[in-house]
Amino acid sequence: MLRRLSAGLLATAAFVAPLAATAQEGSADDLGVMSISLAHVVKPTIGFQGALQGAGTPNQAGIGGFLPLSVGENSVWFLDALVNANFGDREGYSSIINTDVVGGTVSTSTRVGYRWLNSGRSWMFGLNGGYDSRSLKSGDADTGVNVTNKKTVGFQQIALNAEAVANSWTLNGYGLIPVGDVEQKLNSVYQGGALNTYGLDAGYFITPVLKASAGYYYQHRDQEEVDGSGVRGRLAYEMTSGVTAGVNISYDEAFDIRVSADLKVRFGGASTTAQRKEIQQLPVINALASMPSNRSVRVHDFKFRKHERNPTQVPMSEPLDD
Repeated sequence: MLRRLSAGLLATAAFVAPLAATAQEGSADDLGVMSISLAHVVKPTIGFQGALQGAGTPNQAGIGGFLPLSVGENSVWFLDALVNANFGDREGYSSIINTDVVGGTVSTSTRVGYRWLNSGRSWMFGLNGGYDSRSLKSGDADTGVNVTNKKTVGFQQIALNAEAVANSWTLNGYGLIPVGDVEQKLNSVYQGGALNTYGLDAGYFITPVLKASAGYYYQHRDQEEVDGSGVRGRLAYEMTSGVTAGVNISYDEAFDIRVSADLKVRFGGASTTAQRKEIQQLPVINALASMPSNRSVRVHDFKFRKHERNPTQVPMSEPLDD
């Protein structure tokens, strides 16, 4: 899996490099980005974020912040962290397929990264990585079967990300790698597993504040019989500086079609209101202090018993062995 992730990130870098080499340096001068001091515009931010349930991810809302650790002439080291309260699934519509997720749990995410501009400031490149955790509380089954011994369990993952942003295009390659107890029993019938997920998203700025993106991902977890590809799309609109709303749609065989929405609100940033408005119109500079994406631990549940030759699904009336 790590070899596959490394190959994917290298492929992303190989695809981005020619684009950066052919970018017109003059376009950056025309936009005035060469005169911008990063020390004045890459500042700490803090705020709120929330999202509706998606493919293996919960309804959630919380607080987060971006902290530049070191700002150079054309680069920044940063720390980004958030904590979310998780809420219950919509009744009868499990986010993990079979078991309704109950609210009252917490998720966390931390990223450390490095972002830099090319010499003409027409491209921003970045690498970041970190650790995510998620508590998940089992509710009733969405399938009609009676379940007992409902548990609250925890999942963890390591995340890696490579990104590239121009004033018209973006590329984002990522890997989500579960660690620790990746497979856990949720109740008397179902068990859940954190999914290995690897993907690549490509985005286009319709305007500097309206972005459309499409992506491919591969997800895997043997115990849940999940092993396949998916596609997803996103439309995001920065309504005002620091306030972004997004709509997401995804499709894969494990989760079928999932539609969700999210909202991010950030306070702080550039030193003056005029600078914040200017940066909002410059995606390359704006991206230096943006929140990294793909922060949730994705979970899928299933009920099965492995027999001597082939895994077969257990009848709904039979619980899993302890």
